[in-house]
Amino acid sequence: MQFVPVFIGVTLLLFAMRAIVPGDPIRMIAGEKSIPETTYRIIVERNHLDQPIYIQYGYYMGDLFHGDFGHSYQKGRDVIEIFADKFPSTASLALGAILIEIVVGISAGVISAVKKYSFIDMLLTLSTSILVSMPVFWLGMLLQSIFGIWLKNLTGGAISLPISGSGGPISAYPTFLHYILPSVTLASVSLAFTARIMRSQLLEVLSQDYIRTAYAKGLSKRDVILKHALKNAMIPVITFIGIDFGTMMSGAILTESVFSWPGVGREIYLAIIQRDWPIVMGGVVIIVIIVMTINLLIDISYALFDPRIRYGSKKAD
Repeated sequence: MQFVPVFIGVTLLLFAMRAIVPGDPIRMIAGEKSIPETTYRIIVERNHLDQPIYIQYGYYMGDLFHGDFGHSYQKGRDVIEIFADKFPSTASLALGAILIEIVVGISAGVISAVKKYSFIDMLLTLSTSILVSMPVFWLGMLLQSIFGIWLKNLTGGAISLPISGSGGPISAYPTFLHYILPSVTLASVSLAFTARIMRSQLLEVLSQDYIRTAYAKGLSKRDVILKHALKNAMIPVITFIGIDFGTMMSGAILTESVFSWPGVGREIYLAIIQRDWPIVMGGVVIIVIIVMTINLLIDISYALFDPRIRYGSKKAD
């Protein structure tokens, strides 16, 4: 039910932004500084630019409901075709980053909570604090310098990692090595937040009465943590990871720009610079659909981790 007002609100904001930002879309469509008056009028009528903004919005929403996301001013292609070409690159990068976030972030959070106030806990807490404070673009350039330049010079070229994408399709990447640096960069800040959330939630759950009861029944520490505490502590972590995954799937503009990764985020970034509004608006609409769909799946997954949610739903029915 929330999808409809959010979707309409985003499209209204996009249209308002397009009206405010300077730039003549007709000149961008024509690709020339001066065009004949007849050509100018044809372009205006074809794109409904002679109509009031609310009429233009109505035409745009009608096209959206028919699967038409518009036509790029600069590329001369349908927006949906452009993003269909770019999405596999973004999806593969997002999958690599989210796996790093899940494995490293949750593991670090669990270890930090179990070893509370130990040297490992302080080291992990300090490390996550540093990662949270790092700008993503700066971390990306730092990793490029270390693993793509310094390490290569130090080993005489024997050891190095690719520091940028090829700018072509996903098949242009010969090995998984191209994914290492951008995936780590994309996952770095998120895994730090995941670790911190996991630690705080697990510490809170471990202080509950039913955990003390489980210990009193003779269960081992491993069973108590894995079978009782961890599942109940996962709800906020799942929420954060799910939202983060939706954001990654919709394109990481900073990471893709630093590594010249041919994905959705970099395409939107270039379209903003060129004032190619059909690509910008189509990209944002696609992002909204992806994020809200993943949020719905997250809400459904809560019942798998917390039986109380299932029981509450059955009781309400």
